[in-house]
Amino acid sequence: MVHELIVFEGNNIRRTLYNNEWYFSVIDIVQTLSESKNARRYWSDLKIQLKEQEGFEQLYEKIVQLKLTSSDGKKYETDCANAETLFRIIQSIPSKKAEPFKRWLAKVGYERVQEIENPELAQQRMRELYKAKGYSDTWIEKRIRGIAIRDELTDEWKNRGVKDGREYSILTAEISKATFGLTPSEYKDLKGLKRENLRDHMSDLELIFTMLGEASTKEIAQNTNAQGFNKNKIAAKEGGKIAGDARKQLEIKSGQKVVTEGNYLTHKQAKQIKAKGE
Repeated sequence: MVHELIVFEGNNIRRTLYNNEWYFSVIDIVQTLSESKNARRYWSDLKIQLKEQEGFEQLYEKIVQLKLTSSDGKKYETDCANAETLFRIIQSIPSKKAEPFKRWLAKVGYERVQEIENPELAQQRMRELYKAKGYSDTWIEKRIRGIAIRDELTDEWKNRGVKDGREYSILTAEISKATFGLTPSEYKDLKGLKRENLRDHMSDLELIFTMLGEASTKEIAQNTNAQGFNKNKIAAKEGGKIAGDARKQLEIKSGQKVVTEGNYLTHKQAKQIKAKGE
């Protein structure tokens, strides 16, 4: 279970698992510590400084390009480094936040070791995080179940010759389009989201139909023995259509749209305000 986005003092830090270790976006960390208006330029200049003045060659080799989700919802190759390499980079950034950030980074790394030894801790920490944000226990269970279904689907794609990254994104968009009539990027635009995780802003029903579309896609891929990108694209459309047809039937019977501009928390808060008014 991979949590790609974490927060340090209100700043989003992207990360991903690589060789069973957390690797963090260097750009995000530079932005957080330097508070530069142009973090990419700052990092570019810092790399030159480290190489020319401080013998950075060996350390630079430890920086790897990994695909991380950008503000437009797409994944791009991004400079990433593990905690050890980041400590070295942080030392070259004059910032009052450096020491607190080092402690935070060490804590995150230690928690990852604990999660490897006991995967249930990862789920527990996720529950606590969502609970602190105001999500209900029932929503949290759906969200966690949705993550498991998503992991099962991507594992299936991997085993069937689908390439990680762009092909995963295309197949996901096919499922979403067939399920909701919107691609993930269109869905985020509807909800007014930028770098936020779309699924964290879904209502209970939106999560349920997302799970149905992805679970159906996996079953179809297995039962038809879909191999390669093109065959799995067909399965994605068919799996999404199953969820889309179910969504349309519910909307007809209930008279309510499943797809909303808001998100779970705003709907919950609105209901609470209405209840108090009554």
